[in-house]
Amino acid sequence: MAAAIPVSVSLILSSDSQPSQRLPVILSPSNIQHPFLSLHKSFNFSSRFRVSSKCSSPSPSSSTTTSTETETSSASTTYSYLEDTYKTGRFLSNEEIEKLNALQNFRYYQQLETGSMSVRLMKPEEMDITVKLLAESFVESMLLPVGYVSLLRYLVKQYLIERRAAMPHAVTLIGFYKGKQEMNTGEEKEDLEELAGTVEVCFDKRGANTSPPTPTSPKNAPYICNMAVKQSLRRRGIGWNLLKASEELISQMSSMRDVYLHCRMIDLAPLNMYTKAGYNIVKTDSIRVLLMLQRRKHLMCKKLSVLKNPSELDISGSDTELSSQLDRLKS
Repeated sequence: MAAAIPVSVSLILSSDSQPSQRLPVILSPSNIQHPFLSLHKSFNFSSRFRVSSKCSSPSPSSSTTTSTETETSSASTTYSYLEDTYKTGRFLSNEEIEKLNALQNFRYYQQLETGSMSVRLMKPEEMDITVKLLAESFVESMLLPVGYVSLLRYLVKQYLIERRAAMPHAVTLIGFYKGKQEMNTGEEKEDLEELAGTVEVCFDKRGANTSPPTPTSPKNAPYICNMAVKQSLRRRGIGWNLLKASEELISQMSSMRDVYLHCRMIDLAPLNMYTKAGYNIVKTDSIRVLLMLQRRKHLMCKKLSVLKNPSELDISGSDTELSSQLDRLKS
């Protein structure tokens, strides 16, 4: 009988947000770890539940039991106010429930030159369209055979399911764009809202990926990754505002001010955008990563200012300005 040969599949999601940049995919029979989206692990996901049981105990411990039951009751009451789409299916502490409630209420809105954009958490029923956006970015970048598309979408979906279970320590944000058209009468007509982009945000160590990309960022620090923008909606400020929405959410959810992200060395346009947004290079991959079939990357960091309200966040930049920089680089 022939022995089964294990084949691992590793994917990479780049945090590039510019039109000219691509989301690379590496499908390899070797057991090589790749940054951002590491799916060479098993796809068996389990939810952990904590079940409380009543048991008779001596009177000295009755006060402790009562206190615990009161806290559990309070947590359950708060948890009941969450929408079913935001419940994680596992035990959450009071602090986690408060954070999950804050995530549920998070909204980011920005008026653009060609329309408007809003950003919020991805809901379960929106996972398929998000997977489609990410998978299309892979296919566009690597020119994969059609036979790989369904496998790719399956792997990306399993990854998003796993990341969703990490809430409220990590979240997937999605951005919607609503364009506007000028009518013959001079009035403006708004188009229907459509999915424009997505980005992943990790807030702490519990939300960090188990196989982080190199150079490695501090696991307990907020981290932005896996940004993708719909091809037909690029150069309209989508990527810039996904970045700013991520920073605004981090300011609300984390006490840490240092935010990290990765940028490939060859991606000059995203590098310009991150630099414009205030990110500085803190470390660069060794040339040895080329032996692992990886692109060299910069680890970049920005220290967020302490904001009194979200409106103080700088959202003046746009992808339109950065696209002109890209055109100059190409010329």
